[in-house]
Amino acid sequence: MARLLPLKALRPEPSVAARVAAVPYDVVDASEARALASGNPLSFLHVSRAEIDLPADVDPYSDRVYQTAATNFARLRETAPLVTDDEPGVYLYRLRMGAHVQTGVAACFSVDEYDHDIIRKHERTRRDKEDDRTRHILELRAQTGPVFLTYKAAPTVDTLVAQTTAGPPLVDVTAADGVQHTLWRAADTAAGALVAAFAGIPALYIADGHHRAASAARARQQLRAEAGGRPGEWDAFLAVAFPDREMQILPYNRAIKDLGGETAESLLAKIGLVHAVSDGEASPRGRGEVGMYLAGRWHTIRLADDPASTAPDRRLDVSRLQDTVLEPLLGIGDVRSDPRIGFVGGARGTAALEAMVNTGAAAVAFSMYPVSVDDLMAISDAGGIMPPKSTWFEPKLRDGLLSHEI
Repeated sequence: MARLLPLKALRPEPSVAARVAAVPYDVVDASEARALASGNPLSFLHVSRAEIDLPADVDPYSDRVYQTAATNFARLRETAPLVTDDEPGVYLYRLRMGAHVQTGVAACFSVDEYDHDIIRKHERTRRDKEDDRTRHILELRAQTGPVFLTYKAAPTVDTLVAQTTAGPPLVDVTAADGVQHTLWRAADTAAGALVAAFAGIPALYIADGHHRAASAARARQQLRAEAGGRPGEWDAFLAVAFPDREMQILPYNRAIKDLGGETAESLLAKIGLVHAVSDGEASPRGRGEVGMYLAGRWHTIRLADDPASTAPDRRLDVSRLQDTVLEPLLGIGDVRSDPRIGFVGGARGTAALEAMVNTGAAAVAFSMYPVSVDDLMAISDAGGIMPPKSTWFEPKLRDGLLSHEI
């Protein structure tokens, strides 16, 4: 059963929270991070992407970067300032993007349960990315960005969340992208009740943040060994858990640089031998449909059923498109490494796909129908792995509002 562990949070004073809060480290490159943090010495990007304070040609995995991150973290604690809770507690974290609202429980969760798949995964991690965040955690002795979890909604948790969020918030900031981030600290009685309620939840699922979670587990191994095997704060990792019915998944679209020797006409004809193709709209209307922008026009591909595909991950639209179009017709084999394929998060919309094709940055683009949370859970429960770039969760948590010292 899921263990919810109160967090002795390191957090910015409410008056400076808006200046400290920053986009997750892994959704921007160094140049974008440098621009976002420009003129704001309190931006948490100086900690999470410390290379922005070094020459542009610095190796982002060099010792200097991690040393600078630790220095910047120590400075931020003093200048912001960041304060540490006197006692561990449980927080509620609400995200509001337009009409969409989701409220999660922010605290610590068990590394043991991560290791034993009570906290379930659906994505493979890359060793270089794990190395980076593991080193970051060890240099700072802190987890500075929350993992994004989901769980099957529980009425008891819903009631406790509603009671706590009816009161005044601790922090309420609206980011430059218009997303509102609101934090409450639960009263001691409510925190205890939330801990008890989570004990009745059979499993948690990583929605976003696989590398953060894997890095927390690796850092724990090293710190526990150094401590002679004794337990410590390293046995838990920082996360926010949202009920499944409040999660919002947007499409993760595909853009291909060239047609692999095909013409627009021959590609259309070959796809038509496998799937039904017609003139269509930019956004698919439902599962089993894919929008294709080719030669200045949108087409709808209605994916044919494959009765031989029984594994839940192979039934996803992204898998079916890969298996029947991208690999056999366009020669895109390994989507993790092939430079001819690009991925466009759904937050950018189909207009970004049109622009890529119209400007020659891509030859063809595919607009996907979003994967559901039920799909994610089913694949995770089966021990499966989702194809790369299957899900784009929006809105995203901010780094810096809550950190966990280890």
